[in-house]
Amino acid sequence: MTSPSEKYAKFQRDKQSPVFADFASLYDFTIDEFQIRACRELEAGNGVLLAAPTGSGKTLVGEFAVHLALQQGRKCFYTTPIKALSNQKFNDLTRRYGAENVGLLTGDNTINGEAPIVVMTTEVLRNMLYAGSRTLAGLGYVVMDEVHYLADRFRGAVWEEVIIHLPDSVALVSLSATVSNAEEFGEWLSTVRGATTTIVEERRPVPLYQHVMVGRKMFDLFADQEGSARDDVRVNPELLRVARDDWRSSRTSDRRSKQGAPRGRAGARGQGNRRPNLPSRFEVVDRLDSEGLLPAIVFIFSRVGCDAAVTQCLSANLRLTTPAERDEIVALVEGRCASIPDEDLHVLGYHDFLDGLSRGIAAHHAGMLPTFKECVEDLFAAGLCKVVFATETLALGINMPARSVVIEKLSKWNGETHADITPGEYTQLTGRAGRRGIDVEGHGVVLWQPGIDPKAVAGLASTRTYPLRSSFRPSYNMAVNLVKQVGRDTARELLESSFAQFQADKAVVGLARQLRKSEEALAGYAEAAQCHLGDFMEYSALRRRLSDVEASLAKARKADRRDEVVASLEALKPGDVIEVPSGRYAGLAVVVDPGMGSDREGPRPFVVTADRHARRLSMVDFPVPVEAFTRMRIPRNFNGRNPQSRRDLASTLRAKTQGFLPPPPGRRGGGAGTGPSGAGGGRRGGRAHGREVGREVEGEREITRLRAEMRAHPCHGCSDREDHARWAERYHKLERDSRTLKRRIEQRTNTIARQFDRVCDVLATLGYLENDQVTPVGERLMRIYTDMDLVAAESLRNGLWDELSPSELAAALSALVFESRRADDAIAPRLPGGRVKAVLADMVSLWADLDGLERENRLDFLREPDLGFAWAAYRWAEGASLDDVLTETDLAAGDFVRWMKQLLDLADQVADAAGDTDLRTTARQAAGALRRGVVAYSSVSD
Repeated sequence: MTSPSEKYAKFQRDKQSPVFADFASLYDFTIDEFQIRACRELEAGNGVLLAAPTGSGKTLVGEFAVHLALQQGRKCFYTTPIKALSNQKFNDLTRRYGAENVGLLTGDNTINGEAPIVVMTTEVLRNMLYAGSRTLAGLGYVVMDEVHYLADRFRGAVWEEVIIHLPDSVALVSLSATVSNAEEFGEWLSTVRGATTTIVEERRPVPLYQHVMVGRKMFDLFADQEGSARDDVRVNPELLRVARDDWRSSRTSDRRSKQGAPRGRAGARGQGNRRPNLPSRFEVVDRLDSEGLLPAIVFIFSRVGCDAAVTQCLSANLRLTTPAERDEIVALVEGRCASIPDEDLHVLGYHDFLDGLSRGIAAHHAGMLPTFKECVEDLFAAGLCKVVFATETLALGINMPARSVVIEKLSKWNGETHADITPGEYTQLTGRAGRRGIDVEGHGVVLWQPGIDPKAVAGLASTRTYPLRSSFRPSYNMAVNLVKQVGRDTARELLESSFAQFQADKAVVGLARQLRKSEEALAGYAEAAQCHLGDFMEYSALRRRLSDVEASLAKARKADRRDEVVASLEALKPGDVIEVPSGRYAGLAVVVDPGMGSDREGPRPFVVTADRHARRLSMVDFPVPVEAFTRMRIPRNFNGRNPQSRRDLASTLRAKTQGFLPPPPGRRGGGAGTGPSGAGGGRRGGRAHGREVGREVEGEREITRLRAEMRAHPCHGCSDREDHARWAERYHKLERDSRTLKRRIEQRTNTIARQFDRVCDVLATLGYLENDQVTPVGERLMRIYTDMDLVAAESLRNGLWDELSPSELAAALSALVFESRRADDAIAPRLPGGRVKAVLADMVSLWADLDGLERENRLDFLREPDLGFAWAAYRWAEGASLDDVLTETDLAAGDFVRWMKQLLDLADQVADAAGDTDLRTTARQAAGALRRGVVAYSSVSD
């Protein structure tokens, strides 16, 4: 029962914040103290940064900003990082405030854009700010949901652009996941946005308990689960014992294997010994179900793995739904997919998808059709889908809390290698466990793997350091927009106020302190190195010079050998049969694609080995030059991703090389036996060889001279010479470190502004800026927002696309948006014939020129155009069926739709930038041809 004093205190608070008092009455649960404080700060006229765990109710503060704006007769923009989250928020706000008051702008959808409440992606708001959109009139509040996205290296700059460029009259509500430097971020927001209150809430509303699942047994990770949020955590001793036993078991298995047992059987027995510790996916779900821990999200860092997990559960006849739930699921999915043609549904595996969902089981990953993902999200949120096998993309913002979260492995493929997940990623994933208002506790479960270290898992689960780091850098489009709006000098000042520069400036303070200490130590080292016979620092400099010359000579010899290897690889042609000298794929192989000679890491030939492996190799695989010793034909329709194609080519390779011997080591190695026809001789030529010999002779002379000078120096005969030398060496090492510190300080001072200057220099060279003014061609660039903005603008200016048909233009533009998931995906892409093939080649050539200009200006923004989507774009624009396009290109449906949406965005931008020309008509026709079927369909309804 509330006491009179508590009632009076509430009355006083409500009198100070009447709008919040009205807002709080709309909810039938108690609002937490941190939410109350944030809302009251907002009503008092301050900006707010709220950093709190996933599922803690941050969005309630964003919803209060909406409520406040409506009460004051102003507008509120609610921004999110991804379209799916925008759609979700649009539905939530529409239910509360009515369709007439809520709009949506995501690129896919434009609904009621002039409403007082508009939900949008951050990119849309950035574009509106640069365009000076009239929709900004009357804007009072902007909510930036998931603001920690500004650390994203691909899209983070957009967030800082918005924060910097919003009018001062707009109050900013920043909602972030828990980060360890929230106060630093809040301090920056105060400098650029005015009064901003930082509120950090570390307590989860639903306690999270951590477990490790070994076989069918669930072990607590911590000895004291209540202490898992403290620093003094202790790992469960039972789990440590399991780890020791597992390690001993594996060692015993390995020893038995080595003592002569057939490898396959020993391996099988070893697996048999360890098998009880490795639960199958069906067993995991079954155990969670028996423990009452469903619904659950099982994170599997592989699309194929997610789909396979669903298949495995269905094969085991797992059924997690009641007949009534099945009927409800089927009705929702059929309603959602009613607009998709039947023939496309068949291609998309709709019936298998529906079968799994009707049993309460589904996958969720970027390869799925967006509509299918929406069905999974809605059914999971409604409690009808009981288990979702998902990639980590699900953790990025979508509101899908679960009772438990399972992490199958603690490492994932990051695009280049398998890397351990970070504490921040672990927290992001397990943060979904525990539904507020439904569950009294959440559960995070890590599955046992051979070699797992429970202490390392405990470290992931208990680490509380997740710093937010800016990824901001000025782009070409940003530069012309800023210069047009405020001029170059003011634009430079604006960019110096970025969070990236703020963090760099704070780091300089610590570096300067280090430099002062180093300079003091240098004086002491110089004094300790003094010699009574002469200037020992002078003598020490001779010793260092001798060491540097010897090291330089050795490095030059190594570089000469690398040049020989590069020359030998550049000489390769498709169909050449070589012997790969070393590495995992050593042995006979046939060259399918020699690789781009412009690659900064050297040529990277794509080969098929005699063992049927298709891989793009690197310089690491070629310590010595290589030479083709025969040739064979590569089928025109060869596809490196097709297992049958690889088998056929490998079989032909083995037949072709039967009885052949690879070149003798002398020729392959470029040693004494390498003649003019070898890998090293013909390409390099006598003149280059002469220069190498001359350089080596000159180096040896310098070494002889320095040794003579050292012997003649007075300090050479000092009895304490080596003692002095140690102090002198410390002096030189510290001096080198001090120079590095000075460079770092110089580099961090005005870094963003200097980078902006380099961007403007490139634009001035190309004629987009003149006398710090934006030229007419620069105004075209202002309308192109892709990360390949300059390549698009140059293609437009040079008329590369002027003669193309709509389908051909779609193919050409696709090269500027598409990026292959793996390097090997870009092998010999299929291209449309005719004019577009030549245009694509011209675009790559144009990029190479721009890449050279970027290097001259120490920039690295533009990637090489990727032609891997050109055929899909062309065929879809020509009216091909979804079945044909997906079959011909080997693309997943979700990837196909995602790249098509980005292609549509670029086509619209090109139409806008083209002005009153035929290209504008062609671009609009291309967009119209692409916007059909599954590409045109996008849902924001319940």
